[in-house]
Amino acid sequence: MAASPGPAGIGGAGAVQGSGPSGFGFDSGLEIKTRSVEQTLLPLVSQITTLINHKDNTKKSDKTLQAIQRVGQAVNLAVGRFVKVGEAIANENWDLKEEINIACIEAKQAGETIAALTDVSSSNHSEPGGQITIFTDKTGVIKAARLLLSSVTKVLLLADRVVIKQIITSRNKVLATMERLEKVHSFQEFVQIFSQFGNEMVEFAHLTGDRQNDLKDEKKKAKMAAARAVLEKCTMMLLTASKTCLRHPNCESAHKNKDGVFDRMKVALNKVIEIVTDCKPNGETDLAAIGIFTGIKEFKANIEALPENLYFQSKENLSATLEAILERTEDFTDSAYTSHEHRERILGLSAHARLELQQFTSVWIQAQSKRTKSIAEDLELSILTISHGLDELKKELHSTATQLAADLLKYHADHVVLKALKRTGVAGNLEGLAEYACKFSEQKEQLVETCRLLRHVSGTEPLEITCVHAEETFQVTGQQIISAAETLTLHPSSKIAKENLDVFCEAWESQISDMSTLLREINDVFEGRRGEKYAYLSLPKPMKNNTNLKSLKPDKSDSEEKAKIAKLGLKLGLLTSDANCEIEKWENQENEIVRRGRNMSSMAYSLYLFTRGEGPLKTSQDLIHQLEVFAEEGLKVASSVQAFSKQLKDDDKLMLLLEINKLIPLCHQLQTITKTSLQNQVCLKVDKCITKTRSMMALLVQLLSLCFKLLKKMENNRWVSVTKKDSVDGKT
Repeated sequence: MAASPGPAGIGGAGAVQGSGPSGFGFDSGLEIKTRSVEQTLLPLVSQITTLINHKDNTKKSDKTLQAIQRVGQAVNLAVGRFVKVGEAIANENWDLKEEINIACIEAKQAGETIAALTDVSSSNHSEPGGQITIFTDKTGVIKAARLLLSSVTKVLLLADRVVIKQIITSRNKVLATMERLEKVHSFQEFVQIFSQFGNEMVEFAHLTGDRQNDLKDEKKKAKMAAARAVLEKCTMMLLTASKTCLRHPNCESAHKNKDGVFDRMKVALNKVIEIVTDCKPNGETDLAAIGIFTGIKEFKANIEALPENLYFQSKENLSATLEAILERTEDFTDSAYTSHEHRERILGLSAHARLELQQFTSVWIQAQSKRTKSIAEDLELSILTISHGLDELKKELHSTATQLAADLLKYHADHVVLKALKRTGVAGNLEGLAEYACKFSEQKEQLVETCRLLRHVSGTEPLEITCVHAEETFQVTGQQIISAAETLTLHPSSKIAKENLDVFCEAWESQISDMSTLLREINDVFEGRRGEKYAYLSLPKPMKNNTNLKSLKPDKSDSEEKAKIAKLGLKLGLLTSDANCEIEKWENQENEIVRRGRNMSSMAYSLYLFTRGEGPLKTSQDLIHQLEVFAEEGLKVASSVQAFSKQLKDDDKLMLLLEINKLIPLCHQLQTITKTSLQNQVCLKVDKCITKTRSMMALLVQLLSLCFKLLKKMENNRWVSVTKKDSVDGKT
């Protein structure tokens, strides 16, 4: 999985798609370990908090007491691991060493206190009558739990400062080397500096990749992925553009081409720093990134809240919000590429929305002065009417943008103009260059405008960001292709100029392909087929010329290793059947736990097919990507089950939480294995991953069964309670 530290190794396919934070199978060490221990520790602390929220002097069964003791010990062990990582961070960062060490000492003391107070064998829990109670010193446990959370948070915040500082330092090193690259005048000097630059970009990829994985905000995650995608592609462009400049130092178009690459990389590097520091230069905002669909969603939420609070919004605010939305539809109606029929329908629906808002406002004002049932019903009806009108407008805008995009992709699928530009360059035909450069510019503007329209109808903020990224990529790459073609036309026999044009053309073709994926994602969101993450699938893939990025191919192993993996796969296949049987028991198939469990089972079945040489996973890289997604889904299952446990009684809740705490570490262990580089030992890595996956599936089957039983028990208890109440009421 390790990529060679070549110039193009900014993260590979995985860095900009969904296969993991860095795209290298690289464990950045302290940050990953800290995150893993943090995620193991905090649920355990949550259990301690749950356990102490009982009535005083509550008697506990032996089983419950043993479970409490195990939780206390588990917390203490997790704290011990956490403290070791914290101390390692402190030793490497002297400016924060004292603060981190103090927080680590506090955490260690809190962990030991919790272990002592939950120790059943301690005589502190015995009462004079021989009965055993727990948490006699309830205040002590609460105090220790709070101290633990406080100290853990301190360490994590300090570690976060360390990571941010590492990223900024790495960025500064890259920028400094880039400045040297811009000024070189000889091939020998360029090769030496570019080698250093490649290594620095690899380091930057590792750091930013892990940071991307840690980001909780999907919007920021999408921005980070877009910036890293730019760096990955531009690294190869920088190589060929710089070589072309060195070969043709007096060629103005070659210098223009190279300067464009350097400028875009600098913007992307600064964008990464903005994301990790959460600071925008000159107070910039993201208002420009808000699409029409997002605006309509916010507007509908505001008017739907009015029946509960008639003074929640002012008439002026609602009117201004709608006008801002309708003003953005001018991007559609003013576009030369929008058909007359679409334009007329959009204008008609916009006028209708204004009229409906006036009618709604009239009813709303009446409702503020007269609180009658009739007016309240009129208000609800008016809300439904205006919402329906806006939904019709959304459908028309979506149809306009997606139909235009589909037609464009179909028309440009053969890249006729791009190929013609290459031919004119090789032929040195300046007249032909002017003709096809003009046609290509028109094509570029059409694609840019289409991306702008798609952004309005994308439906999610991550997809909006992806549309903006595509728009910028078409705009910049289009200009650079023309300058590269001009250089080749002026120097038709130059191999490096031809190679340079090929690299930019491949980037263009790749973006066209990604736009097709983006269009599918937007349609999926609109039709309700997808409801979660969209940030990476539509981002660029690595270029064909990127020879330094070594994707994993199906690995050959001897028959013994293959037989072992096949055996593990068979057991995994059987477990997916068990999971599906448990899932079928649930009446509500849309239950969050069931949905997540079904996702895990489906992915596990794909992994099973991989061990047989079948199914959608074709390479080891496909497998690693699937495993990373599988581990993430496992953590989501744990989160869903934890949410369900809050509805249960104490003993049942504790039993369920203990099962969750077996699943979470397995998920983190699987994530670590997928990021670990095992050169020439791919079968060993696959073996470890499948083994870990099998353990997770076995736990999933247990969790599904246990949750189903506890749900039924909870429902029966409610029914009995209601029946008793009805019986008492009847007697009364």
